[in-house]
Amino acid sequence: MGLAERRRALGYSQERLAQMLGVDRKTVCRWESTRATPQPPQRRGLATALDISLSELDDFLTPPRPSGQETAGPQPSAPPDTGDQDEMIRREFLRILTVSGALAVLPVDEAAALTDAVRRGTAADFARMNNHLWQVYHLARFKGSVYPVIRSQLAVLNEALTENRGDTRPLLSAAGNLFQLAGEVAFDGNRYGDAVSSYALAAAVSKDAGAFDLWACALVRHAYVEMSEGRYRQAAQLLGAAEGLAVKGDDGLSTRHWVASVQAEAYAGLGDLDAYERAMDRAEAVRGLTGSSATGGWLRFDDARLAEERGACYVQLGRLGLAEEALQRALEQEALASGQSYRRRGAALTGLAAIGAKRRDPEQVVLYGREAVGLARASSSGYVARRLRSLSDEFGPLSRDHRVADLEAEIASLSAP
Repeated sequence: MGLAERRRALGYSQERLAQMLGVDRKTVCRWESTRATPQPPQRRGLATALDISLSELDDFLTPPRPSGQETAGPQPSAPPDTGDQDEMIRREFLRILTVSGALAVLPVDEAAALTDAVRRGTAADFARMNNHLWQVYHLARFKGSVYPVIRSQLAVLNEALTENRGDTRPLLSAAGNLFQLAGEVAFDGNRYGDAVSSYALAAAVSKDAGAFDLWACALVRHAYVEMSEGRYRQAAQLLGAAEGLAVKGDDGLSTRHWVASVQAEAYAGLGDLDAYERAMDRAEAVRGLTGSSATGGWLRFDDARLAEERGACYVQLGRLGLAEEALQRALEQEALASGQSYRRRGAALTGLAAIGAKRRDPEQVVLYGREAVGLARASSSGYVARRLRSLSDEFGPLSRDHRVADLEAEIASLSAP
């Protein structure tokens, strides 16, 4: 049974189901034809409306296999995908953490007898390589292009940690750094499960390294995944833990201010204006503190990000005038200039298009939406594409305008999550 059959079995029309979920009928039509996939925040509501579990929903959303492709007998197994290799690396890191913890209680001479030294580079070598990879990642149009090097570096780190029986904390810090970058690549590609696994392991190794800022940032990135799926309360819990860790970190870094800015976003999602304002006030104290220049890229929060952060939150809170002013100010910054940051500029443009949709202004929707679509195509950014698909669900009656309808078609043509 497909999605359409399940809907009809429950006696719903496409219009009725769309009304229940707060989306346009065309969105339901795209889901049923498998031309688009529900966004994470919509999945739970769709499963509830159809009276099925989330795992059952996945089955309904899977296109049926064309007749003639089914054959008797065992089928040859597909080659392992990247996720299999990634999982092997993660499992190996967890094993190393367990073993290194036991070895730490051995006498120094006995532990030293187990190995001569790290033969595949020092912690400083890994730190320099990680810094380079973050720079490449931020400049790359196609974020996924960085991943083969990340995986290779993780494998080498695995070997270095296996061979080292001295102070592993510098190497663990390098691993925590690199797992956060791996999570960022996965998150940009809409691979939420891989992103969460990477962030969780980044937090674990950062904890063992005693790297509080790195640990806090891993929790912040995990919170972004929760917010992308509409779980703002869970995100707030993660951010509360991150806030406590950031207090123990380096006062010269902007960690605690980044935590506060993301807390503001979570509170905006919960509709708590007072808590949002308090958190944003804490974030704005970042002026003058160091970010990426001191950390090599894993912490990139400074006062240049405040305008876009405020704009995104004001959109969620329905303060459209304040949101538009903040997002326009963000677009004027050099950091968001065309060709600099596809992801950040794309998010700001989508926010401005969303304001136009809420105002029922087709000109504003098309003006900013088309540029955002162009950025999504130029960069293959899953993050920008995801924001655009959420935008298209807000069009409603605007879809009758042929310009908005054309934009909706362009958004639907973007790669599915």
